[in-house]
Amino acid sequence: MRKANPYTLTFGKEPTQLIARAMQTHEVIESFLGEPSTQQVYMITGVRGSGKTVFMTEAARTISAQDGWISVELNPERDLLASLAAKLASENELARLFKSAEIDLSFFGLGLEVKGAAPITEIETALQKMLRSIKKKGQRVLITIDEVTNTPQMRAFAAAFQIFLRQDLPVYLLMTGLYENMSALQNEKSLTFLYRAPKIHLAPLNIGSIAEGYRAVLGLTDSESLAMAQLTKGYPFAFQVLGYFSWEHPDEPQRSQMLARQYLDEYAYDKIWSELSNKDREVLYGIARVGSGRIGEIRERLGLSTNEFNPYRQRLIRKGIISGQERGYVRMLLPFFDRYVIEHYGLM
Repeated sequence: MRKANPYTLTFGKEPTQLIARAMQTHEVIESFLGEPSTQQVYMITGVRGSGKTVFMTEAARTISAQDGWISVELNPERDLLASLAAKLASENELARLFKSAEIDLSFFGLGLEVKGAAPITEIETALQKMLRSIKKKGQRVLITIDEVTNTPQMRAFAAAFQIFLRQDLPVYLLMTGLYENMSALQNEKSLTFLYRAPKIHLAPLNIGSIAEGYRAVLGLTDSESLAMAQLTKGYPFAFQVLGYFSWEHPDEPQRSQMLARQYLDEYAYDKIWSELSNKDREVLYGIARVGSGRIGEIRERLGLSTNEFNPYRQRLIRKGIISGQERGYVRMLLPFFDRYVIEHYGLM
């Protein structure tokens, strides 16, 4: 019987073959588990396919496995406060705890009615009472939200969460999102606490770790596995996609690379490209055309001054599309993306 492919083509699904981000994961876990906790919120950002969901899932699994932790995953498209109350109330042990504390949640249709107690009619008040009961029991609540955007539901939840923090309630939040979506949420004047929340920007994976993974799983030589790892540029989705097609076509490396490029174009780059402004695309086209990456040459090609070029450079760096670590140069962070940009810029 043929072994199952250990790599995945599905966004957000935790693959069998995973390159861990040990230091960043440790930072989140230690901050939340500390006595007292040094942080209660982390924002995880990165370009599409950078492994945000997998990172959050891995950290949340480790934290929620500890004694006294309750883990709740919320859908950002729903009423987040109502969903949090419903999920907490659906746990039998917690339902008994809330009932003994005479917290009547019948108004919200959650089935928790307490004789002689007035029903609570405001969701934030209900959650405050629920969280106080959880705190008295010595427990903590970990909330995870994937791919947040600046919606009314998310703003209402974040504003309430800010109040929970001020009241020293045992709530912890892990949320992922694209840079521009996180920034839009942070820019809300009522949500100033998000500016102070630590952010983890998921940088490219270690090339050596990718090479070792390919060597062990695909049976490649050291030089073959390193060359293959370098093609991915450390982009987590490319690591999975190239590994997947190399597993399916072990004796056809050129075909595997072609299929990987096509898949990246259709399932990652088309979406990334569609979310860029016309000026962002123009700047990327200049970068792609100037193979050296030298900023002076790119600006000259685009006819931009330093002051005109820098805002786009900074934005593309924050989006995780280019790197500006080398002074005077910028580099594409996504594999084969320079080719994609050149092919698609003329179609605008």
